[in-house]
Amino acid sequence: MPVPPTAAARSSVTPTPTLAAPPERPAPRAHRRTDAPPAGAAVEKKGEQAAGDVVRWAVFCCVLVPVVLVVYGTSLAGAAGAALGLVSVTAACRLLLRRSERGLRAETPHGGHRR
Repeated sequence: MPVPPTAAARSSVTPTPTLAAPPERPAPRAHRRTDAPPAGAAVEKKGEQAAGDVVRWAVFCCVLVPVVLVVYGTSLAGAAGAALGLVSVTAACRLLLRRSERGLRAETPHGGHRR
């Protein structure tokens, strides 16, 4: 029994193959300085800074979203409820971020767990 034609078979446009991203070249090897701080210290500081940036943006959004809601006609009670919800989610996320940072600091080579 013949197979009925599909929409793709009836189309005169042929699909183009997707292009894969070119393979990344490895970074050139840098010479390590003997007076450089340990690699873990830079990573910890960068991670703490990134977490702080996330919390700052979340607080900014907690202020911005209710303002935008009021400007576009939402009641003050609705905007206040949205703000309260955003503040509670932000506080919970901040708590979890701080807790995970403390856990990572405890597992670093200074704590003796992580290699």
